[in-house]
Amino acid sequence: MDPRTTSALLYLNGVTVSFDGFRALNNLSFTIEPGEMRAVIGPNGAGKTTMMDVVTGKTRPETGEVFFDGSYDLSRLDETEIALLGIGRKFQKPTVFDMHTVEDNIALALKDDRRARKTLFWRETPQERRRIDEILDVIRLSAVRGRVAGLLSHGQKQWLEIGMLLAQDPKLLLVDEPAAGMTDAETQQTAELLKQINRERTVVVVEHDMTFVRELGVKVTCLHEGSVLAEGTLDQVSQNQRVVEVYLGR
Repeated sequence: MDPRTTSALLYLNGVTVSFDGFRALNNLSFTIEPGEMRAVIGPNGAGKTTMMDVVTGKTRPETGEVFFDGSYDLSRLDETEIALLGIGRKFQKPTVFDMHTVEDNIALALKDDRRARKTLFWRETPQERRRIDEILDVIRLSAVRGRVAGLLSHGQKQWLEIGMLLAQDPKLLLVDEPAAGMTDAETQQTAELLKQINRERTVVVVEHDMTFVRELGVKVTCLHEGSVLAEGTLDQVSQNQRVVEVYLGR
């Protein structure tokens, strides 16, 4: 691919991945534009997780192209190199430092020279302090900044991990089932949080909760057997007979 021919931030074309004879991705092709938020849905085994694994360098595609930001061939880079390009991933189960405070979790994740943070005499700079304050405000945890992360609710831990991703200053966020296990109130707040983040960053959300997807109000891609089955608004995708048969009708 000539990277000058696409405006997409993320470009997948003809991507195929197989595991022990099972084709997890089957000639998968789709694009994500800069500043877009996209919801990816589909039944278990549709290829959603494998797609994210390919984008983040955890899994190498057998065939196909995976380009980021016009010119970076992700299929040739490792996970660390891809993260440094500005791709952040949040897994379904939140992973935070339970014994540290909310504020310290964000500080530890800041995109800066980690060697300085290992010294006994390290202190936050005013710029770092402002950045931490901004992130805590965005993720709605300013009021509990001094609380040990292990004492947070499930929803708050999800928000904290999103904040830790933001501290890395990513261009693209891949968020896996952020509403899983949340209360109705937390689910609504999470939708608002992601929409706020999307004002400045590109976001891809993998989700099973259709109420949550509707709250996001974004373009939806439905995967099935490793390929795109349907794309469009949630209403358009929901009316697709094949989508109803293989996913929504279950």
